[in-house]
Amino acid sequence: GRTSIEPCDPRTAQRHSGYFVGGTSPFGLRKPMPVFVEASVLALPRIYINGGRRGYLVSIDPRVLVDTLGASPVHCALDD
Repeated sequence: GRTSIEPCDPRTAQRHSGYFVGGTSPFGLRKPMPVFVEASVLALPRIYINGGRRGYLVSIDPRVLVDTLGASPVHCALDD
């Protein structure tokens, strides 16, 4: 596994996703890429994710990320 992660630069993110930074959604990506989800959010009843524009959030059942997008659950949240 990885010991650290960091965001890519905004131009690269837009080129690969098709979305402007701040509105990137895992749905409708320009290029296929892996999607990861923090495993702990899968226990929540609803989550809010970017819907493709800054300020546009979509409420979904978090299982949609796994069932529809094939997102891989990961453990990356910091302990309190």
